[in-house]
Amino acid sequence: MKFVWMIYGLLMLSTCAFAQAHTPALTDPVRKAILDSLRKPVEKELRQSVKFKVDHFKVQGDWAFLRGVPQQPDGKPIDYRKTPYQQAIKDGVFDDWFCALLQKRKGVWQVVQYAIGATDVPWDGWDKQFKAPSSIFQSD
Repeated sequence: MKFVWMIYGLLMLSTCAFAQAHTPALTDPVRKAILDSLRKPVEKELRQSVKFKVDHFKVQGDWAFLRGVPQQPDGKPIDYRKTPYQQAIKDGVFDDWFCALLQKRKGVWQVVQYAIGATDVPWDGWDKQFKAPSSIFQSD
């Protein structure tokens, strides 16, 4: 019986180890859970409701990375005049996009790090810093 459990354990480990980064379907509940988890801090920071127009979304195991453009729920651009980014926009050091790294902990997706308006590549090094799989950051 011990042998059966050992084989089962090895199979489970190998399944996790070889899980590949994938893009969850629009109807996938995992996608919704990740976006909803990100929405909370972003709406608080931007002081308005947001939806995300996502152009990169990768999940591997308990990690997710996405980037895109935050929008108002009706699809219009975010009104950044109400946000901490107003001065950066005036200074010309703001790009209208976001990126975010999330990790599933105890069954709940949690934001590890995110950036809005960066003019560089803020996720460079997040794989090493947070021990996230590098494949989720790579474009197809």
